[in-house]
Amino acid sequence: MLKNISPLISPELLKTLAEMGHGDEIVFSDAHFPAHAFNDKVIRADGIAADRLLAGVIPLIELDAYATPVVMMAPVPGDTLDPGVEAAYRRALGYSGDVELVERFAFYERAKKAFAVVVTGETRKYGNVILKKGVIG
Repeated sequence: MLKNISPLISPELLKTLAEMGHGDEIVFSDAHFPAHAFNDKVIRADGIAADRLLAGVIPLIELDAYATPVVMMAPVPGDTLDPGVEAAYRRALGYSGDVELVERFAFYERAKKAFAVVVTGETRKYGNVILKKGVIG
């Protein structure tokens, strides 16, 4: 056990966050996301709500200051977003900046290029978020 690190952060996730460089992206997906279809580096965080995991991660990394560092999946036409999902993620991250919404298949393409995908226990629809890592100022 390490001090000042959330017990929700697994050793594998901690190692992955440390290995990432500035500009690298990491996906925190909902439980419905087909992670293994899009990325070879999949970390399981089953049963852990995404906002709780994000709150544990954010003290460990800096978000990118040169690009929109928070990206979420846009709803499929005719579907709706639960505004509580974005609000919960913003609170967890302590983030009030822009959130980029990207179309589902574009989100999948970004997931393919991401450093890793963390599958959370989030069950709300469109509970997927990408964080872009920045540099410590």
